[in-house]
Amino acid sequence: MPALRVDVWSDIACPWCYVGKRRLEGALERMPHRKSVQVVWRAFELNPSAPRVIENTVSYAERLARKYETSVAQADGMIRRMTDIAATCGLEFRFDRIRPGNTFDAHRLLHLAADHGKQGKLKERLLSAYLTEGAAIGDPETLLRLACDVGIDADMAQGALSTDAYATEVRADERAAHELGVQGVPFFVIGDRYAVAGAQSEDVLLEVLVRAWNETAVGNSVADGAVCGPQGCA
Repeated sequence: MPALRVDVWSDIACPWCYVGKRRLEGALERMPHRKSVQVVWRAFELNPSAPRVIENTVSYAERLARKYETSVAQADGMIRRMTDIAATCGLEFRFDRIRPGNTFDAHRLLHLAADHGKQGKLKERLLSAYLTEGAAIGDPETLLRLACDVGIDADMAQGALSTDAYATEVRADERAAHELGVQGVPFFVIGDRYAVAGAQSEDVLLEVLVRAWNETAVGNSVADGAVCGPQGCA
C-alpha cells in the first residue's frame, strides 16, 4: 500500500490538466518520498453531451470566442497564453490540430489501464495525442491504437470499448467530484485531506504533498489556480 495517495480529477480535453500533470510530476521529483506516493487519475467530463467526434468546421479560436462571448482576437490571445505556459513545462500545444469529441470512452480505458498498472502511461499518451498530435480522442479506433501504444492488450482494449466496461467506475468518479464540489479541473486531493484546485505551481503542489506526508491529523486546504470547466478553460 502507498503511504500517500494523490487523486486527480481531470479530462483529456483539458489543456490545464496537462500542465497540472507536468507540474505534479515536477513536484513529485523534488519530494524525497516519491516512491511511496500513488497517483490515481479520476474521470471528469468537461462536455459529457459531446458526440464521439466533432467535425472541425471552425477553428479552436472561433469555438473559444463563442464560448466566452469574446472576439476571435481575444481568444487567440488566450490560446497564446496557454501555449506559452505549456512550453515552460516542456509541452507543445497545437490548438490548430485539435479534434474535439466525447471523452467518456477514454476515461473507461483509463480505468482498464489502472487494473493493469498502466494508468499513468495511458493518461500521458491520451493527453499528448489530443493536445499535440491532433488525435480524435472520441474515436474508438484511435483509442484502441493509443491503448496499444502503452502496452495494453488489443483484445482487452477492444473488449472494453465494444461494451460498457468501466462505465460504473467513471460515473463513480464523477459523483465523487460532484460531492467534493469540483467545478473545474485539474483538481487534486492529496492524502484524503488537502484539496488543490487548478494547475498550481510545482512549489504549491510540493508544499501540500510534504504537508500531507508529515501530518496525520485531518485537515484541509484549498488553493485555486487555472482550470478547465464546462464553460471552457480560464
